[in-house]
Amino acid sequence: MAQITVTLDANLAIDAMLLSGTKNPQEAVELVLRDYLARGRRTETRTGDAADGRRVSTDRRNVQEG
Repeated sequence: MAQITVTLDANLAIDAMLLSGTKNPQEAVELVLRDYLARGRRTETRTGDAADGRRVSTDRRNVQEG
């Protein structure tokens, strides 16, 4: 896997380490980012996306109230 170098503020790296429970800032940032991406995928799976034709229907019934 290719690796890149990213410069972060020390306070941000420390916050990521505290959130992830690691002692290595590189591992902490990687874990937080992986969790963020996984959470986004779970949300898309639950709600669908804009191209999901099943959740948008043009023939809605008009319900009369009262």
